[in-house]
This record gives sequence, structure tokens and C-alpha cells, in this order.
Amino acid sequence: MKRLLLACAVSLAVAACATTTSPTGRTQTVGAVSQQQLDQMGEQAFQEYRQQQPLSSNAAQTNYVRCVVGAVVRELPASAQTGWDVALFSNDSPNAFALPGGKVGVYTGIFKVARNQDQLAAVIAHEVGHVVSRHHDERITRQYGAQAGLGILGALVGSQYGTNAAQATQQLGGAALQTAFLLPNSRTQETEADVVGQRLMAEAGFDPREAVGLWQNMISAGGSQGPEWLSTHPNPQSRIAELGARATDLVPVYERARSAGKRPNCG
Repeated sequence: MKRLLLACAVSLAVAACATTTSPTGRTQTVGAVSQQQLDQMGEQAFQEYRQQQPLSSNAAQTNYVRCVVGAVVRELPASAQTGWDVALFSNDSPNAFALPGGKVGVYTGIFKVARNQDQLAAVIAHEVGHVVSRHHDERITRQYGAQAGLGILGALVGSQYGTNAAQATQQLGGAALQTAFLLPNSRTQETEADVVGQRLMAEAGFDPREAVGLWQNMISAGGSQGPEWLSTHPNPQSRIAELGARATDLVPVYERARSAGKRPNCG
């Protein structure tokens, strides 16, 4: 009965949201917040991050990153091409992110694994793929539903067994949802961002085969990893195999882009 009530609560929490289709044809539930609110949240998070993390003083590297971002976002619909803000942070971690509202952050540590412009484009296009696939919207919508469901279930348990039981239910329930509900969705999003991003980089004139080299470099730099079912990212070896298979299909897209004059020369 409690499981049924939890399922009902989650369903009610997202009932007002919309169902849409992702760029790969996957059904998504989105709309817990408006696009304007998402963009504002992205802007706020980006500005807060800029206050917390030191910016790189390397002008050449900053221009290099902006060049790659510019080439990638030019492949988006016209309405989504303008207003992108790029920051290069002085941080040794090989990481990058993109946020709603057109915000891209890159750590200087990425240059340890993205060793040419095509590999950097694979990183950037993947992160932009999260934005254009509405993954932030989807995750916020799912989080709202999960939190609403846990709140109702905790109240039901508390009314029967007391406050301590209610708190334990919310803590354990949160862990269960994180493992069985939210994390698997994140792996799905990571794979989808790979698909969207690899096509995007090929359309921009970057070699999609270099996405494989990027992840081989990532593995070499990353050391041992935990079990896949506790990770928000797909298994690295499986990911490399999938990227390699897609790259073969995307080489003609890349070659057409190059023939059309899309030849990025970022450095």
C-alpha cells in the first residue's frame, strides 16, 4: 500500500507537467518550471560559480575555448545561437558544463584529456547536448515529483509510527530514489548527450572519431572507477564502443560539413 501511495503521489506531483520527445525520440516529462525560470536559474548558478571559482588569466586558452563553443552553437537553431557566455576556470579537474540560458564553463584541467580542438569539441558538444535535450528541465521535474512523493509517504508513516519513523522513511526513501530512480535517468541522459553532441560536433566540422580518443584519455587519467550502477555516467568501455560505432556513421556528416566550408581553426 505504501508503495502504491508513493507512486500515486509522484504521479500527482508531475501530472501538471508536459510530455515531450527528446532529440533521440525518447519520451520526457518536463515543465515543472518555465523555460524563463530555467534560464534564470542557469544565469544565477553561473554567476555564483564565477564568484566562487577563479577565472583563468590565459587569454589564448580562453579564446580557444570560445572559438570551439562558437563553432558548435552555430549548428543550433537560429533562435538558440546567440547569447552564449563562456568562462574558463582555473581548476585542474578535467571537467566542463553547460547550463540553460546559454552558459558554458570549462576547467583548465580539460586540456589534459582534450588534446586537440576536435576532442575539446566533443566535450563542449556533449555539454551543449544536455541543454538542447532539456535534461535540466527533465531532472528538475523528476526531482519535484520524487520530493513530493517522499513528503507524502513520510507523513503517512509518521502518522502511524511517529516522527522518528517519518524522518527515517524520508532518509531511506531518498537514498532509494537516488539509486533506483534518479541515477539511472542520469545515465540515460549522459548517453543521449553523447548521441546529440557527437552529431553536433560532426555538423560543425569537427571529427566525430576524436570523441573516442577523448574518452580513452579520460580513462587513462581517471584511474579506477566504482560500479556502473552507482554511477551517473555509462560504463567507460561501453561508452567508447558506442562512440566508435556512431563515429563511423557520422564521418559522412563530418565530410559534408568540411566540403561546405565548415573548417574550424581554433588551435
